[in-house]
Amino acid sequence: MAAMEMFQLGSRSLNHSSNDTEAEYDRLRDLARQEAAKRSSCFDRAHQAYESGDGAAAHTLSEEGKQHAAKMEQYNRQARDYIFRANNAESRVPGDTIDLHGLFVEEAEDVLEERIKAARGRGETHLHVIVGKGNHSRNHVQKIKPRVEQVCREMGLQYRTEENEGRMFINLQGGGVDHMPPPPQAPSYGGGGYPGQHGGQHGGQHAGQGQQHGGQHGQQQGGNDEIEQMVKKGLPKLLKKLGCCTVM
Repeated sequence: MAAMEMFQLGSRSLNHSSNDTEAEYDRLRDLARQEAAKRSSCFDRAHQAYESGDGAAAHTLSEEGKQHAAKMEQYNRQARDYIFRANNAESRVPGDTIDLHGLFVEEAEDVLEERIKAARGRGETHLHVIVGKGNHSRNHVQKIKPRVEQVCREMGLQYRTEENEGRMFINLQGGGVDHMPPPPQAPSYGGGGYPGQHGGQHGGQHAGQGQQHGGQHGQQQGGNDEIEQMVKKGLPKLLKKLGCCTVM
């Protein structure tokens, strides 16, 4: 995939974010895109120099391309960490929910795997995953949802799309999903709805639904505690896959 396609973004990747927050995220991704273009240019010119018999120039251009590649990865890591923290702040999503908006598909896969392992280690029973409806992707095709489904299959977990098609429910206990539980009551968004909803639909329709999870939220309030751990792990698989990343 071409570098320009790799970094193609939709608008409002950060749920309920301020314009300043969105601008910072876009700035970081744009810097990464610029570095990707410079990397490709250097490697193309290095190949041409090599074909022309100028080995010294080819080596110099190749090393310059590697430097741009490193900067590209650095900016993408910063953008990934920035958007994940913003979308998954404790005041934005309940402890049994993870929001993957704005992540590259490969980033979302690795972050979700870490979250599932941590949640199962704490004995949590389920996980709500906000995958988005694909409104901001090319041809409005959902990019992250198919990868989440793949992760679930590989980990032997049953899942189901919730009433809002931009959300998924995962049974972390390995059983089926015979009875779809309602989405949790979201924290206040200052008049906004739950991520993926419009006009506060779930805020009114499911008022007080947080109690339907019993004391489970207390058990799961550490659901956001591993955010810092996940973004600091570096997600080693990601760096090997950056050449085929897409965003939702």
